[in-house]
Amino acid sequence: MIEPTTPYRLKQIAQISILHFWSIPHTQLYTECARLAEAGLLSERREQAGRRRRVFQLTAQGRRALDEWRADPGSDLYELRDPGLLKLFCGANPSALADAQLSRHRQRLQAYEKLAANDQFSDGARLALEAVIGHEREYVRFWTRIKRRG
Repeated sequence: MIEPTTPYRLKQIAQISILHFWSIPHTQLYTECARLAEAGLLSERREQAGRRRRVFQLTAQGRRALDEWRADPGSDLYELRDPGLLKLFCGANPSALADAQLSRHRQRLQAYEKLAANDQFSDGARLALEAVIGHEREYVRFWTRIKRRG
């Protein structure tokens, strides 16, 4: 976050960017901004009029922490939390579940592919988008196979 912004605006930005591969409860944006401000990584000011929104901006300390985080090539693998797979594991009807899952994953894949056709992304953002497209293609392949098994 380079420009001063509100948690609500961060939510809007996240909806068209990182929420495609990193789920964040919108309430977490509010609590996390406050926590980062307490740690000195964000500065905070409150609007004096209107809704008196909290406006945050990255501090120099926050910029250094962000740069260090981005420079660290190590990362944990993601935690898979897929309700469809959980239902399948717990004995749901595979065929009925496959129909619903295929529909959702095809819609998501189509949305990601449409997004990828847009040239407004940085190289890193485009590469991340390629990964989520591959992920959705695999889900479509998997649920298609489950559906065919009947």
